[in-house]
Amino acid sequence: MGTGVNSMNTELKRLTELAERSLGSGRFTFTDFLSVAELSVYYENEAAFRFACPKLFGGCEQAERKMIRFGSEEELGFSQDFPIKTLLIKPLASKFADDLSHRDFLGALMNLGIKRELLGDIFVKDKEACVFCKESIADFIIENLIRVKHTSVKVEVIDEALDIARHDLEDKVVQVSSQRIDAVIAKVYSFSRQEALELFREGLVYHNGRECTENARTLHPGDVISVRGKGKFEYSEELGLSKKGKLNCRVSIYR
Repeated sequence: MGTGVNSMNTELKRLTELAERSLGSGRFTFTDFLSVAELSVYYENEAAFRFACPKLFGGCEQAERKMIRFGSEEELGFSQDFPIKTLLIKPLASKFADDLSHRDFLGALMNLGIKRELLGDIFVKDKEACVFCKESIADFIIENLIRVKHTSVKVEVIDEALDIARHDLEDKVVQVSSQRIDAVIAKVYSFSRQEALELFREGLVYHNGRECTENARTLHPGDVISVRGKGKFEYSEELGLSKKGKLNCRVSIYR
């Protein structure tokens, strides 16, 4: 518990320093790409950063890992884009390429010595990957990433995220006793009630980007739930009661 609190305090201090630096220097400041856990620290203290007019962006609307930009366009008198480049990684010969996963692409990038915070989301489809990265390392990746697993690849900058940079959603109908978040998570991932509760104790559940410690919280249509190590889903709609009095709910699971 102490380590988690210290980590949150460190992240909060870092964000505060960036926000204050923007105000004091009269320029925009940017974070690296922040994980869901790091973004949760921001969301929990969002009101404290309003003075610095923060904006969040991760390369596309669907991105989970995001940067924060501090600074007011109105007060500074100019605008500055997020320092993000969009890279397309694709096999030189798709016919002979391995079936490449998110882990394969991330591993290849990390093997180049790139820190995770310099990379945003990685979307994979049909052996290709769309990667968001900090502008400062784009050329390095283009020049040095020549192989993913056993597959020779090439990397190029693209202007916009392609269709590949979208999550595939799988609709699933689950029956629950109530709209409680722990009950829905248990059904979505086939956990026992005790296993679902343990996720909250370990700080692995995020509700609309914020860490959730209330296992009895009621879900509403449109809520997005992330379970670290398991995945993410949207609580889409309620479909009425079953013959046995259970609540039928539709969820959309991110793939």
